[in-house]
Amino acid sequence: MKKKDIIKNNREFSRIINKNKNVKNKYYSIYYEKTESKNLYGISVPTKTGNAVIRNKLKRQVKNIIDNNKNYIQSSYNYVIILRKSLLGIDYQLKEKELIDLFKKIGE
Repeated sequence: MKKKDIIKNNREFSRIINKNKNVKNKYYSIYYEKTESKNLYGISVPTKTGNAVIRNKLKRQVKNIIDNNKNYIQSSYNYVIILRKSLLGIDYQLKEKELIDLFKKIGE
């Protein structure tokens, strides 16, 4: 994922979350909004999940999942993906499957 595709501004995060359009499961919460331009992604990991090394590893994995599965992701949306602590105990393939399932729900 390129740096220009990432949301970093706190106001942007808050604006998208306050729109109240979301899908959730045991591992992720995805807030989204329709936009006119390309997709932007914000990834948030709570500090209770672990130390900085663990949180950054989870972010890298989610970015990789998004890059590898662009065809399942609805275009012209901004997304804020919040990772949950339960994500620590599962393998990469299950992380990928659960995230893709949520993106498919948004497309329906």
